[in-house]
Amino acid sequence: MAECEVCGNDYELSFEVHAAGAVHTFDSIECAAQRMAPICDNCQCRILGHGLQADGAFFCCAHCARLQGKAQLVDHG
Repeated sequence: MAECEVCGNDYELSFEVHAAGAVHTFDSIECAAQRMAPICDNCQCRILGHGLQADGAFFCCAHCARLQGKAQLVDHG
């Protein structure tokens, strides 16, 4: 068993995520998303899909990007 780095649960089905040279341990996808998913710079939701980036900012969709002055970004259809 291993302890989740977000909630501290010591769970027999915990799992590791290897990313950017670090190893993270979680007990659920929910905790993994809380720790690792970027946050939209407009609406502050967790970006669980592809999202969009411009000038170092992250956005969940083109609508949020446009609200922050990034008119060049579009959603994929």
